[in-house]
Amino acid sequence: MNWIYIVLIYWAGINVVTFFLYGIDKWKAKRSKWRVPESTLLWWAAFGGSIGALLGMKAWHHKTQHKKFRYGVPAIFVAQIALVGVILYYTVL
Repeated sequence: MNWIYIVLIYWAGINVVTFFLYGIDKWKAKRSKWRVPESTLLWWAAFGGSIGALLGMKAWHHKTQHKKFRYGVPAIFVAQIALVGVILYYTVL
């Protein structure tokens, strides 16, 4: 299997999981249940799930008032785009 397919499968999977983690945390917050730690949500975004995190924040209106999420998740996304650009520049182009 080509490494690009492996990366794409990983990227899609981590974004789906991250999206649902934000939804689960919102659901638990409404019911005063045990919550997903904020650090866990941010780490999932940092390890490739930034699009899922952004979509989860938007879809469930979750963590949108917290500065570390409001600014941190988009910053992680921009950093990931830059990293992909650097990798593509040095490997493909």
